[in-house]
Amino acid sequence: MIFARIAGTGSHLPGEPVTNDDLVRRGIDTSDEWVTVRTGIRARHFAAPGTNSSDLALIAARQAIEAAGCSSADIDLIIVATSTPDFIFPSTATLVQAGLGIRNNCAAFDVQAVCCGFVYALATAEKFIRSGSHRRALVIGAEVFSRILDWTDRSTCVLFGDGAGAVVLEASDEPGVRAMALHADGSHHPDLWVPGNVAGGQVMGDPFLRMNGQTVFKFAVKALDEVMREVINLAGVPQESIDWFVPHQANIRIIQSSAKHLGLPMEKVVTTVGIHGNTSAASIPLALDCAVRDGRIRPGQRIVLEGIGGGFAWGAALIDV
Repeated sequence: MIFARIAGTGSHLPGEPVTNDDLVRRGIDTSDEWVTVRTGIRARHFAAPGTNSSDLALIAARQAIEAAGCSSADIDLIIVATSTPDFIFPSTATLVQAGLGIRNNCAAFDVQAVCCGFVYALATAEKFIRSGSHRRALVIGAEVFSRILDWTDRSTCVLFGDGAGAVVLEASDEPGVRAMALHADGSHHPDLWVPGNVAGGQVMGDPFLRMNGQTVFKFAVKALDEVMREVINLAGVPQESIDWFVPHQANIRIIQSSAKHLGLPMEKVVTTVGIHGNTSAASIPLALDCAVRDGRIRPGQRIVLEGIGGGFAWGAALIDV
């Protein structure tokens, strides 16, 4: 039987950290205390003009490939999760493919599930590998959310940042990805969305991110608790066997609530929201790579990944490292 396991991780954050005080100096009507108390966010990174999601993704991808001990030529599938692609088309994944110098024998495409995009992309890649059609996939979450923020709306513009994270997922004789669960409920789309588009060469509607924060918070706490229990049951493992929890980095209070329901102390939760902000599809692989590189997450351990994003779309994965 063919399984899929994570062979390497990588990540990239553009530029220097932008603190809450930096935002105040830029004219945002907020304060460090207001942001930190409500979200746990102290800083985030913003891409420079002209730097796109594919640029961040390419750096993270190269790190993941190196960590996996393989070469670009070994990759036969690239999936990029992003809500901020470089273009309407081609896909950001094909741009990464070109940047890596991969030709012909490699499928490449994007998926869009906002902040849960990486989990959706990982689930997709896992199915390709387990089918036997592909051997080694590059799964990336990359965002430049700073491009869709309304800088007059302090309830949203202080929350997000830019970045990319990547993993190499490869075929294995031993289980790595043990279970995954994905869900969506499109009736909630007005609670977290960008209600605009481009038509006839003009922006139609509102081109900025809009969010009903209270609704998102309440739904996220309930949905994430349920999907974590679901994925643990699907894997058939005891809850106490979880070594690390790597959640989507949106709000420290949501993370704390999820950890409590999972029965894990915060010492076993990977949190980067304080220094990265919410990087949407990039947040889970960014946090994962941080914990792998600093030695917290090690081979032989068991982790749970989970996230929720606009739509709503949410999901979780239970993985043996």
